[in-house]
This record gives sequence, C-alpha cells and structure tokens, in this order.
Amino acid sequence: MAIYAISDLHLALSIDKPMDVFGERWRGYMERLKTEWEQTVAAEDHVVIPGDVSWATYVEQALDDFRFINELPGKKIILKGNHDYWWTTISKLKKFLAGNGFDSIDFLHNDSCVIGDVSVCGTRGWKCPGDEDFSEEDAKIYRRELERLGLSLKKAAHAGEVRFIVAALHYPPFNAKREPSGFVEIMRRYGVKLCIYGHLHSGCVNGAVEGEHYGMDFKLVSADYLGFRPVLIHAQERAGFNI
Repeated sequence: MAIYAISDLHLALSIDKPMDVFGERWRGYMERLKTEWEQTVAAEDHVVIPGDVSWATYVEQALDDFRFINELPGKKIILKGNHDYWWTTISKLKKFLAGNGFDSIDFLHNDSCVIGDVSVCGTRGWKCPGDEDFSEEDAKIYRRELERLGLSLKKAAHAGEVRFIVAALHYPPFNAKREPSGFVEIMRRYGVKLCIYGHLHSGCVNGAVEGEHYGMDFKLVSADYLGFRPVLIHAQERAGFNI
C-alpha cells in the first residue's frame, strides 16, 4: 500500500473552463491525468489532493468531476484550494458524496487522516507575510489558516501509532522570497516529516522550495509540474483509512 499526492487537477467536465488555454502543457490534461493515474495508483493505495480540484462554483455543478475522481483507482483525500468555490460545510460535502455513491473520496478540514502508521493533516494555507501584496485582510485569513493547521496537527499528534506526519497545504508555506512562514514553525513544532503543497504553475515553480529544509522535506505536487502523474510520498505494508 502506498500514499501518493497530486494537486491542482482543475477539472472542468461540467463547465466550459478547461486549462488548455494556459499553454501546451495543459492540452488534453484530463485524459492525460486519467492515463497517468491508472498506470501509477493501485486500488489499495491512497492519494492526497491538496486543493483546486474542480472549476465548478457549486458542489452539484461538480458532479461529473467527482464522478471522474471516484472512478480512478485508490482512496482520495481532498483538501480545499483557493479555486474550490464549490466547497461548503463538511456535513454537506459528506452528504453529497454519500448521495452519489462516491465511496472512494473523503475530505480533510480541521482534521487529520490516519493511514497505517502515517497521519495526513493540513489546511488550505494562504499568502504569507513578506509578499508584496500582503494586506490586512490577508493577515486575518493567514492567522485563521495557522489555527486550522494547528488543530489538524494537534489531532495528528494524538493519533496513536503514528510514526510519520504529512502536512498538506494548497499554498506554499513560504513567501515569494522563499522565506519560511508561521506554517513552517507550526510544522516543526509538531514534528512533521513531509510537507506537500500545490498552487504554483508555469514560471512560478522556479521559486518553489523543495527538498530538506528546517528539519523536514518539502515537495511541490501541482499536477502540471508532475506531468499529471501522482507522486509517491510514502510506501508501507500496513493499510488503513480512518478519518
């Protein structure tokens, strides 16, 4: 059993907003994603998706996108991204899944997910102090997201036989100058081993922080950056899926 990650799927099966307009690398991306996913992920595996799943505005409008995800191999854990306008309350989202028989998908929000000896936690994140356009309103959202990450990590820290903590964010936990934010401080405090994040595309990926820094590994998992193939983040023998 293995755990993979990929973010920023930007599915558009129900609305006319495909990503092809953003360049050649996005041409036919939904077909490429399906092919790469099926060649990589097995039924017993798990895939963490840190945001920007669908371009739909309302969850009902995202029905075809979620059907697409549900039919792909593996169990999927979805977090919120900045373009996930369809995201509503967790109770409504779980009702949507149950009502449509989408049994291979679950959501993570102010919570953590235990998979064998791994705990996956996280939140959307936000812009970080030090960015040129960081406003007072951004500061309020930033502080709220710090609290949400703390809640998720606190639960992960009390998850029993967990030996490896993965933090999933949509936004990178660094500003444009590659300076660490409060998200990094919180992750260090709770002993996070790996932080995965998305949000960055095209030329912005040149500023991505990857590899070992501040006592943990960082990995950019935006779909176009990965060539639409989910990337392995952890492999183990013991399986489980508990939220």
